[in-house]
Amino acid sequence: MVKVIEFGKQNTIINNFVAELRNVEVQGDRMRFRKNLERIGELMAYEISKTFDYETVNVTTPLGEKEMSIIVDQPVLATIMRAGLPLHQGFLNVFDKADNAFIAAYRKYDKNEDFEIRIEYYSAANIDGRVLILVDPMLATGSSLVQCLDGLLHDEEKPSKLHLVAVIASAEGVDYVKKKLSKYDATLWVGDIDDELTAKAYIVPGLGDAGDLAYGEKE
Repeated sequence: MVKVIEFGKQNTIINNFVAELRNVEVQGDRMRFRKNLERIGELMAYEISKTFDYETVNVTTPLGEKEMSIIVDQPVLATIMRAGLPLHQGFLNVFDKADNAFIAAYRKYDKNEDFEIRIEYYSAANIDGRVLILVDPMLATGSSLVQCLDGLLHDEEKPSKLHLVAVIASAEGVDYVKKKLSKYDATLWVGDIDDELTAKAYIVPGLGDAGDLAYGEKE
């Protein structure tokens, strides 16, 4: 079962940063665009940390000892290059001892502007029995996220808990993920959900191409 949490329906500072990502008068500043993705990652990581298992430990200070509650296990942070890198960095700023996984995936278009998802590279830590957080700024059709997850998880590997993160998603993509990943104990954390997805699988109103806005246009 996939639970969906949409921050756009809450009063949270995350909405300010999502608004700047969408705003054509602001998003032209690449450094600010990347920084906003990073800040959203930090805030979402904080919210996700509330779902972790915690244990009590004694911490020795210069003047004595104090019982503190800390997370039991560090998560594995996964992202899809290149657009996911700033968002991933925000999560890594919070979960600074986490292991990491990186996936190279892209849309391969034909002459009719139809496309397929191609995945060419995985670099991943051991995921079995661990909390896995997979982050990608845009969730359009949902097919790339599902394919990437299938590639990360082998038959003998299963995370103890799965968190999926997108800054902006389409309603169609959310429904697809809920259907395809229903076998997992998963939560989809989304900054905002837009209703429209074009014939070429672009989210409307969306924000444009997150990778291009962060790092420059591709040839």
